[in-house]
Amino acid sequence: MSYVRAAALSELEEDTPKRVELDGVPVSLVRTEGEVFAINDICSHANVSLSEGEVENCHIECWLHGSSFDLRTGKPDSLPATQPVPVYPVKIEGDDVLVSVTQES
Repeated sequence: MSYVRAAALSELEEDTPKRVELDGVPVSLVRTEGEVFAINDICSHANVSLSEGEVENCHIECWLHGSSFDLRTGKPDSLPATQPVPVYPVKIEGDDVLVSVTQES
């Protein structure tokens, strides 16, 4: 698994998504409940940025239609979305947030 630096931990505000692009992949970084999560930034229902949505109880809500996705699994827990969005492994090294968006072969 190949990790790349996505942001500084100190740049991430609690429950406020931050959009980054890693190797051409749009990613939403979320610091919540003492952890940092990385989830694909594009809603599986509509082609909109999840980083513009609200975070609550380890879920991110799509601002357009209200679907909510679990930050741990990417699975939707409310309609209209029925398909999960990818989530990515995160490592913290010092103040660096590292994310792997590559799939192992």
